[in-house]
Amino acid sequence: MIEAVGLTKQYGDKTAVYNLSFQVRPGAVTGFLGPNGSGKSTTMRMILGLDNPTSGQVTIGGYPYRKLPNAPRQVGALLDAKAVHGGRHARNHLLCLAQLSGIPARRVDEVLGVVGLQDVARKRSKGFSLGMGQRLGIAAALLGDPQVLLFDEPVNGLDPEGILWVRNLMKALAAEGRTVFVSSHLMSEMALTADHLIVIGRGQLLADMSVNDFIAANSAGFARVRTPDTEPQLREKLTSALTEAGGHVLPEQDGGLRVTGLPLPRISDIAHDTDVRLWELSPHSASLEEAYMRMTQGAVDYRSTIDQKAGLQQPLPPGAQPPMPVPGQGQPDWYAPPPPQQQYAPQGQAPTGPYAPGQPSAGPYAAPGAPGTPTQPPAGPYGAQAPTAPAAPAANAGAGTANPYAPAAPQAPALTKQGTASAATPASQPSAGIPASAPTAAAPAAQPGAGAAPATAPASAASTQGPAPQSPIAAAPAAPTPGAQPLPGAAPAVPSASASATSAAQPAAPAPAAGAGAGAGAAQAPAPSVAPAPPAADLTKPEDAR
Repeated sequence: MIEAVGLTKQYGDKTAVYNLSFQVRPGAVTGFLGPNGSGKSTTMRMILGLDNPTSGQVTIGGYPYRKLPNAPRQVGALLDAKAVHGGRHARNHLLCLAQLSGIPARRVDEVLGVVGLQDVARKRSKGFSLGMGQRLGIAAALLGDPQVLLFDEPVNGLDPEGILWVRNLMKALAAEGRTVFVSSHLMSEMALTADHLIVIGRGQLLADMSVNDFIAANSAGFARVRTPDTEPQLREKLTSALTEAGGHVLPEQDGGLRVTGLPLPRISDIAHDTDVRLWELSPHSASLEEAYMRMTQGAVDYRSTIDQKAGLQQPLPPGAQPPMPVPGQGQPDWYAPPPPQQQYAPQGQAPTGPYAPGQPSAGPYAAPGAPGTPTQPPAGPYGAQAPTAPAAPAANAGAGTANPYAPAAPQAPALTKQGTASAATPASQPSAGIPASAPTAAAPAAQPGAGAAPATAPASAASTQGPAPQSPIAAAPAAPTPGAQPLPGAAPAVPSASASATSAAQPAAPAPAAGAGAGAGAAQAPAPSVAPAPPAADLTKPEDAR
């Protein structure tokens, strides 16, 4: 048993503990509660002889700690889990403590198994986490199999499984008749572990009683009453009747009523007499945390304030509205709303947004369109439709920078019927010699992922197989047919699609895409005088061919 009588400790002008008297009896878990700076750690240090009291005394089994024979075999304590040499293994640390107290070495392996550190017994303690350090400290306290145990925040840093293990350990030690003195700030854990409470504030004793008595003395039970939400007049009628009967009624945020001063049978009788239907009538009692906060609210030294953010908030731009307060914020039991998720449309309406199902995706990684769907040319670099540029010669159509992530372009199918061009046949540009009313056989544009030519310049069938070698024959303009004379008054001839497709599909001597129609029309017209192109010139533009 631990007994303190008139215990006082001063550090200069500050009094940490003043006239503190209590008893910690065996066979029960005694919780030691108090706000930060109330003197709990100082009291435990005086119990273990680490600090000398200014006045008063504290004894363990009738003796001061320093006068106990072989004290480590009788008292085990955990005050600071980090009070370990970081360069030692966990087992060596416990082995040193065992040798100083005459404890056999086999006990070291036993307590390592009790706390679950047998797998890391050969590892240095400086690499331990906070929870592993707590387990090592508990192992040191259990090393001598003592009858008196003191723990200061034993669950600090432990995971839920470790907290449950400590709780069961404390209860098991107390059930064996040992004296267990535990200091903690976790009220919910103390409510499940402790049997008796000693509460201090600013170094003075505030309470020394069982947990149930402490809750009953520092809180009041109440009855929760709920009437139908669709009939607010019944709630007002019941409120008036309960107030007249001597009860105290407080409305709650969810529409219920909190009634004190009347027992539950009396509340039920009043509701029956006033012909009020009840949806809920249940008793409620305060928790240990509520009772503790009510008792110690005047003994708290360190209180938080509201963050004003002075000098950190940016001024609102002109015309901007200040943010609206969140309903319920700052009230009890309020939690922040969850982050915004994907907006779902009502039933029967398709969702919208860039990631809605069924929306086409743009970009270099987009999948090709469905078969039979005309493919639109991609947008320009700034999101707008790129302007149409003159078609490049077929011999240089593959000179553009290829997209390494684009899918392979489909091969041009063979011509099956005269006048039918493949999907890769470029659309012919109307030349100057063709009337505007003459139809042109333009094939669909190529797939937008081919990457061999710019998006606005369709590639020929020869470009899908790589750039064709240049030759003087391919570079020179088409020559007029000898002996061909135009008929008087006849319109210029319109080139057929098969002639353009056949000339484009020839891999040996591809003709310029822009000049295909012009060459066919020139066969029926007088030959213009065109200077031969220089042999070393790189014909990359239609105007160079002319």
